Amino acid sequence: MTQYHQQSSVEVMNKLNVTNQGLSDYDVQKRQEVYGYNVLEESKKVSTLAVFFGQFKDLLVIILMVAAFISFLLGEVESTIVILIVIILNAVLGTVQHVKAEKSLGNLKALSSPIAKVMRNNQIIEIPSEDIVVGDLLYLEAGDYINADGRLLESHNLHINESSLTGESLAVAKSADSIKEDVTIADKKNMVFTGSFVTNGRGVVIVTAIGMETEIGKIANLLDTAKEKKTPLQVSLDQFGEKLALGITMICVVIFTIDLVRGRELVESFMFAVSLAVAAIPEALSSIVTIVLAFGTQKMAKENAIIRKLFAVESLGSVSVICSDKTGTLTENKMVVQHVYVNQKVIPHDQLYMKNAIEKDLILKALLCNDALERDHKEIGDPTEIALVKLGKQYDFDELLVRDHCPRVAELPFDSDRKLMSTVNRINQQNIMITKGALDVLLFKMSKMNTSQGLVNLTQEHRKKIEEVNRDFSMNGLRVLAIAYKEVREGRPITVFDERDLIFVGLIAMMDPPRKESKAAVESCIKAGIKPVMITGDHKITATAIAKQIGILQDPSEAIEGAEIEGLTDRELQEKVQDVSVYARVTPEQKIRIVRAWQEKGNVVAMTGDGVNDGPALKQADIGVAMGITGTEVAKDASSMILTDDNFSTIVKAISNGRSIYTNIKNAILFLLSGNAGAIFVVLYATILGLPVPFAPVHLLFINLLTDSLPAIAIGLEPNNKNTMKDKPRDIRTPLLNKAFTTQVILEGLLIAIATAVAFEIGLSTGDTLTASTMAFTTLCLSRLIHGFNSRSKQSIFAIGVFSNKYTWLAFLIGFVALHVVLFVPSFTGIFEVAALSGAQLGFIYSLSFMPFLVNQWFKLLFVRSK
Repeated sequence: MTQYHQQSSVEVMNKLNVTNQGLSDYDVQKRQEVYGYNVLEESKKVSTLAVFFGQFKDLLVIILMVAAFISFLLGEVESTIVILIVIILNAVLGTVQHVKAEKSLGNLKALSSPIAKVMRNNQIIEIPSEDIVVGDLLYLEAGDYINADGRLLESHNLHINESSLTGESLAVAKSADSIKEDVTIADKKNMVFTGSFVTNGRGVVIVTAIGMETEIGKIANLLDTAKEKKTPLQVSLDQFGEKLALGITMICVVIFTIDLVRGRELVESFMFAVSLAVAAIPEALSSIVTIVLAFGTQKMAKENAIIRKLFAVESLGSVSVICSDKTGTLTENKMVVQHVYVNQKVIPHDQLYMKNAIEKDLILKALLCNDALERDHKEIGDPTEIALVKLGKQYDFDELLVRDHCPRVAELPFDSDRKLMSTVNRINQQNIMITKGALDVLLFKMSKMNTSQGLVNLTQEHRKKIEEVNRDFSMNGLRVLAIAYKEVREGRPITVFDERDLIFVGLIAMMDPPRKESKAAVESCIKAGIKPVMITGDHKITATAIAKQIGILQDPSEAIEGAEIEGLTDRELQEKVQDVSVYARVTPEQKIRIVRAWQEKGNVVAMTGDGVNDGPALKQADIGVAMGITGTEVAKDASSMILTDDNFSTIVKAISNGRSIYTNIKNAILFLLSGNAGAIFVVLYATILGLPVPFAPVHLLFINLLTDSLPAIAIGLEPNNKNTMKDKPRDIRTPLLNKAFTTQVILEGLLIAIATAVAFEIGLSTGDTLTASTMAFTTLCLSRLIHGFNSRSKQSIFAIGVFSNKYTWLAFLIGFVALHVVLFVPSFTGIFEVAALSGAQLGFIYSLSFMPFLVNQWFKLLFVRSK
């Protein structure tokens, strides 16, 4: 691959066969045939119809569809309709979530300006950006978006903001000089890149790459190849569905075989086996999970976290690593003065004394040698100069009034080669030249310094002290500007040769500071067993300083640059990744590799970011978190979650919510399976002993629709446990249907089954099979409704609060009323095949239904420790 930054401008023009007159129309035509148009290609999207039909691939859904088909053939129209409604509802909900399709490439296209100024046929013309070809001479000026990658031929005080691509918040001063070293994108000062924009100056660029060959195009490719992973819950539910389907099929085959051996009719035996399968499969599970997650997204939206992908809510609870961008995520994305060095002492920015003439003079001169301004909360100008304006406002100096009082009469604009800016202002009837810029350049142009004792010669000791202060500032990630001045003769134009024999006033050190809440959020993550990692395109010193302040970095050895991992294999990176907390100067490709390395080690990774350069890693991560205010559309579209307040601490709240939601979903599944297990155990009991069938198919459908769904949803809406962030992240490799969970399902199912079987036997003692069936059905319904209170938590209901979840009470009351309508309203008793029950029989049912609840609560009170 050609390294254009290492070649001179003449070499690049010769290589691309371009003259100063630009390309001819014939050249453009030929190059379009070779390179194509300056557009980003878009991968083929899956149709909505294909997404909808894809929802039917789940094994449990296939079993239900077979059951619906058989029910239809056997004339059980009601059963068929109920099953199909549930299946179709689940498919629609899944499709609605999926069709929020990725629009990342479309938004990458939107980054390009529709018009570009190019030299063709020896004339500067405007053309659509898609018509730019390799070799075009592109003319740039302040305010232009750059619509192709290119090598600078001319740079006139050209500054370009590349933050969306590199992560650096400051505009980069560009130069046409060649760079012999092999450097990263952020250090290619003689190159420009698509998607960035010109903040100052002007330049001429020869286009070296268009479309998918640009750096933005490479990111588009990464976005297209970055694979979205299933969430831990989706993986668990898939595994759970396979095991459950196998188990239910085996049980139904056993019961069907026993019934045939005992002489029951083939059709009747088969229909009952199908009904049992429908009852055993928690077909409402997908809908319940979706509803619980949807409620979770509403709650999180009120807390400034918008969830784009529904299952991402639960994934948050499994996060074990947060890879965070620095600029605009952990920091405020604006420069703020931290310290000044004046009168031979370092002073915090908020402790300057305006009655001290030298300290006041430093601020005034910083405002005069400055083009930035702030009006109506709108900041105009370079971020470093805006920081100086804000410093002045801290001490009630209005930059425009100061400049009116000391008008500018001449200037030398900032130049990236000189690294200096000078202005001449009329101060107290004198022409004073003020110069600000990099200390390494300015220090050797100064001969005196201003002190409280007056002007003194700048000795070697003074220079050494100034350099030492500057080094300390720089090691703490601060950007340092030096301020100097001298009197110049009136009426004579100034030149760069006047920037000498200056008087040193002071140093001003600034940085993009960490957000106030970042440190507390990082601390919360660490307490919760989550490792925070900083991944940034910024310099290592700056990144390290911020990481130390907020607690991400403890040891300097934990910080490395992207170049250090470039030569590592994926296996070597996996071994190294857990020992690194800060990655600086990284490329989008390296960000993806870091995220993948953590994922390969079995971690659930959240990635936060706001720039185009973060897009691929946001998509690759298990949870992509974009900033809502400062984030680019590419970052937002590639993410699972968007923070509307750009507040890192909001992620911690979201993780807490995610943990609670997963616990609630698991408890809801426990409720469903233990209840279904109770029904299966009763049927097995009756079948093995040769007793009549305890339930009619319509009984099982009623239980599925009413006494299952509503309590399960209510359990899913259990309030957050305040102590959830004291736990470590759960191990995603532990299946949902593990040994402990299965044991609990069986034991709780047995309790319900015992109560139901006893009620069935009491009914059989009357000699009426219909009464026995009614008593079994009513006990199973009521015990499952009451069991909803048991399933709210591992703890006793008294520990979490009897009335702390109003939804469980509402679900119980609805189910209780509906059950009694079926039992006592004549028009329903025939449909649901129930017999009239005596007061004594109802007393038995109520007592038996309450017994599983009492046993469960007794066990929890004695053996489960409160958190």
